[in-house]
Amino acid sequence: MSLPIEDLTPRQIVKELDKYIVGQAAAKRAVAVALRNRYRRQRVDPKQREDILPKNILMMGPTGVGKTEIARRLAQLARAPFIKIEATKFTEVGYVGRDVESMVRDLVGSAVRLVENEKIEAVRPQAEEAAIDRLVELLDKNPHPAYAIFGEPGEQEDYAQMEAEMEQRRAELRQAILRGEHDSTLIEVETEDAGSGFIQMFTPQGMEEIGVDNLPFNQSTKYVRTKMTVREAKEFLVDAEARRFLDRTSVNREAVRRTEQTGIIFLDEIDKIGAKGGGSGPEVSREGVQRDLLPIIEGSTVPTKFGPVRTDHVLFICAGAFHMSKPSDLIPELQGRLPIRVELDPLNQEDFRRILLEPQNAITRQYQLLLAVEGVDLTFTDDALSEIALFAAAVNEKAENIGARRLHTMLERLLEPEMFDAPECGAKRIDVDKAMVEERLGPVMKDLQLSQTVV
Repeated sequence: MSLPIEDLTPRQIVKELDKYIVGQAAAKRAVAVALRNRYRRQRVDPKQREDILPKNILMMGPTGVGKTEIARRLAQLARAPFIKIEATKFTEVGYVGRDVESMVRDLVGSAVRLVENEKIEAVRPQAEEAAIDRLVELLDKNPHPAYAIFGEPGEQEDYAQMEAEMEQRRAELRQAILRGEHDSTLIEVETEDAGSGFIQMFTPQGMEEIGVDNLPFNQSTKYVRTKMTVREAKEFLVDAEARRFLDRTSVNREAVRRTEQTGIIFLDEIDKIGAKGGGSGPEVSREGVQRDLLPIIEGSTVPTKFGPVRTDHVLFICAGAFHMSKPSDLIPELQGRLPIRVELDPLNQEDFRRILLEPQNAITRQYQLLLAVEGVDLTFTDDALSEIALFAAAVNEKAENIGARRLHTMLERLLEPEMFDAPECGAKRIDVDKAMVEERLGPVMKDLQLSQTVV
């Protein structure tokens, strides 16, 4: 099986990222080249392939400008194992908290789910057939005739006739299920007890539930009978039957390979573990966390329950605002492992306007979809969008700059009456214009100017 990396040029990758992230061309180009280099490396002679290491990336920029979104969309584009985690979650070995190796274990878990979903989709047609067969058995009120095929000739003929009748009955029942005639019929299905795959263990963080996999004879699994409709049971049984086709060993082996060759770890808030300053508490282990991170980023072998994982070719994308520290505050060895540095630009009024309009998941479109559920048609005029962008930029300038997240605050305050009254008001159309924006958001600016309170 070939590695799941899209055969896209860097220019095409940037074009795909443009569908979701406004601006930040330098960061997009950097990650596009990094992804393309994965593709190039797989086509290098195997003897030289191991020597080509990924060029890890350090993104610098204020919050809310698209750092996380760029990494997340890149992983979706490449269908690669991906996790996002904050560097502040880790503590130096010897302190209570998460160790840095846990992020590699999390990444392998992500890869296992990715491989499982791909293999389940591959066997879905066979699983659907098997699920329908199970439903026919559950719905068939007449059990299989308990006759043996021996005895007197008359008994053999009776058995053959009953077999033919049963096959005919089940064929008709199967067609009825496919037509949806039994969708609302209640049946009992044997399901795995949701809590049976976990055991409680006492850890330094307290009592936690730990997953138990691959115990001999499946000792941890308990089954209960659950009532559900045929429609619900069909989806459940398709998934259950698909998992019966999975070879757990091959899934784990493929997941480890994907992790090692195409895994992406987005390490956010790395500036927080580089900030200088004395004190107690988590601060005392900041430099220790950097030292613990170093071998993982440089390349080491981490033991996991799915097998040992080498991190030599995992791509690390680190990000931070660096408003209270600078990259040079990181230990030199860690700086050297982040050779590609890109600075993301703060968002201005025009960026806000584009964010409201251009992305496929634009926030204005999200509100339109939400209100459409209530039968309400929501529209925004061009001058209304410009006014919202103006207010967002002004509030970010006067208060804390939280980037594009400010638009969520603005639209929630702007549309709060409609979101509250939509089920009862009966209005089928809401037009948001400049006057409405000024009326509802204007007082926010006046209060901010007077008291400097954050919206």
